[in-house]
Formats: sequence, C-alpha cells, structure tokens
Amino acid sequence: MGTVYLGVSPGDRRVAVKVVRGEIAADPSFRRRFAREIDAVRRVGGFHTAPVVDADAGAERPWLVTEYIPGPSLHEALRTHGALPARTVRTLALGVAEALEGIHGHGIVHRDLKPSNIVLAESGPRVIDFGIARAADGTALTRTDLVVGTRGFLAPEQLTGGPLTPAVDAYAFGMVLCHACGAAPSAEAAVRDDALRLLPRDLSAVVADCLRPDPARRPTPTQILERLGGEEAESADWLPPAVRTLVDLHQASTLTVPEG
Repeated sequence: MGTVYLGVSPGDRRVAVKVVRGEIAADPSFRRRFAREIDAVRRVGGFHTAPVVDADAGAERPWLVTEYIPGPSLHEALRTHGALPARTVRTLALGVAEALEGIHGHGIVHRDLKPSNIVLAESGPRVIDFGIARAADGTALTRTDLVVGTRGFLAPEQLTGGPLTPAVDAYAFGMVLCHACGAAPSAEAAVRDDALRLLPRDLSAVVADCLRPDPARRPTPTQILERLGGEEAESADWLPPAVRTLVDLHQASTLTVPEG
C-alpha cells in the first residue's frame, strides 16, 4: 500500500509516517475514501490501537501519521522465535478482540488483520492500519491485480466477492491465533484442525467459531471478550523473554533517529 517511515514530531515524539504509493494516490476515488476513513479512524480510541496524529488526503502522495509503537510485529516475533506460549496467545487474543471491538464500534472493518498489522508492545498488542485497506478497495489497482487483504487470513467471502462485514475480521482473528500458536496460515480444513489442537481448550472453541464458513455464525469481538475475559487477566510480563528482548531492541533503535 505504501512506505512507512519512522519520524520525529516537533515535540520529540516518535511517530510512524505512512505514505501511499503513487499509483494508488493517482485514483481520485481513493483520495475521497481515504479522507473519509481517516475521519473515522481518528475517533477510534482504546488501549490496543495506534492513535492517528495527523493526515493529509490531498497531498501529492497522501500520508498518515500515527503514534509509533516500539515493538516487533507479531510476524517478526513468530519469524524470529517461533510459536508463542499459551499465556501470551491468550493476552494477544484479549487485546486484539478489544481493538476490534473499538474499530467495529466506529463503523470500520479492518479487512487486512494479519500478524504484520499487530505490534507486540510492552503494554500489550496493538492493531494498526485499520481503515487504509478499506480506502484502497475499489481503486483501479485493486480491481485489476490486487485483492485487499492477505491470503491465508482472508475470509471465504473476501475471495468470492461476497459482502464484506465485520465478520471478515473475526475470521482473520481466528487465523492470527492459529498462526501465533505455530500453525502455517491456511484455509485447508486439515491444517486448521491441527492448529486448533495447539490452542488451549477455551481459545480453541472460540477460534473454531471464528473460522466458520458462514459469516453470520462467527462471534463478534464483544462475544469473544465475554467468553475469554474472565479466564486470565493481562499482566506486565505477558511476553516471553526472547520477544521482550525484541521490544527492548525496538525501543533502543528509536533513540538514534536523527532530528530534522
């Protein structure tokens, strides 16, 4: 979709600056959708997202600035250290479900929930880039050679052209948790069943419901939280030591960002 830069605000705050690709920016309809999505995204709060700081949909190349969250993506953590322990996966599930509850509550569907759009911060997981995929949907680029979303995490209706509702994020949520416990993302039933066996029983039941082919039968984020919220509270040490080291490295790397 574009390039992300680490920037510094005038007040010396670290921020993520996301600049849209030129071929997408050339589509006037994208710019209109991008402006609408940014207005909606600004209203989303909560502990498990990255707040929007500033944006300009009318720039030569539209851009969006969000709070920089020091930490690896879930994708980076899994690629570097492999499957996460059950305690970490549970906190991941609670945080991502809470983020989706806030996102959906403002009429936004993420459409591209995946490990690289989840940052593992010291305080808990953060979901990023919601709204941008929706803004790109329908551009000339997406109509001709790009499906909005990432294969392996796409709900069946995203592949068949069905209506895109918040239920697509529930499906992706289920696939993310399967991936976090060590399974390769796949829509194949045998692979999915193997992944479910790797999860704790209560999480496995929720994920199985999230992966139902019928969108109407998937749970909402609120229902997920109701089913999981009483089991175990989040804690300051939710990350395994190896992943916490990655968080520390991300925090240290921002100290050397040149100003200007």
